[in-house]
Amino acid sequence: MAQQPENLEVLLIDHANCELKAAQTAMWLIRKYAASSESGTELLDWLKPYEDFVYRKVGSGDFSAVKGLSKKLVSRSDFEHGEVLIDKMVMLIKEELHHFQQVLEFLEKYQVPYSSLNASRYAKGMMREVRNHEPAMLIDKLICGAFIEARSCERFAAIAPYVDKELGDFYVSLLRSEARHFQDYLELAQLISNDNIDERVKHFAATEKRLIESDDAQFRFHSGVPAAA
Repeated sequence: MAQQPENLEVLLIDHANCELKAAQTAMWLIRKYAASSESGTELLDWLKPYEDFVYRKVGSGDFSAVKGLSKKLVSRSDFEHGEVLIDKMVMLIKEELHHFQQVLEFLEKYQVPYSSLNASRYAKGMMREVRNHEPAMLIDKLICGAFIEARSCERFAAIAPYVDKELGDFYVSLLRSEARHFQDYLELAQLISNDNIDERVKHFAATEKRLIESDDAQFRFHSGVPAAA
């Protein structure tokens, strides 16, 4: 369905939303598990212009003047792996916000106004399988993040041949970063877990397989099989 011109608007808007959501998820992980209170506030300030644009319709969509973090985030002393989680997630946030801006530029090029769009069932379906006690919750959320990044990588590669060359080249350019994000999430999950995570990875692989192979009534970047197919 991605190659159908009438779906380009939905594809691009949903892709932009996915990039912002990825940055928000990484920021939530830092604030909940790793960063000091002061550093958490600085993270919120960093993301605010992007959220204002998407949720409050404030701003032009040009974030070139937005400054990132003014200083290194301080890790809480009660989380052993705080520094490595912060380092990996801050890099991810920077890249996802940059990709978000790039997608907005494609929206402008194709004269597609940014508008509200409800999310697909994909991420919610994955998160329903997350355990509700720690550290299992954090481990599961990291594994979910890995699958979402890996599926994004697969979708970029699959869609690239069916859109115009400039957009296709952009999607191909994202493959390396998405693959690295996948690896970072899995490495963090195993680092934090006292046990081998292979069984949880298999569990989420089965969940993800059901989500992408089952019928889906709406077209989104991570949607399943079109219901009419």
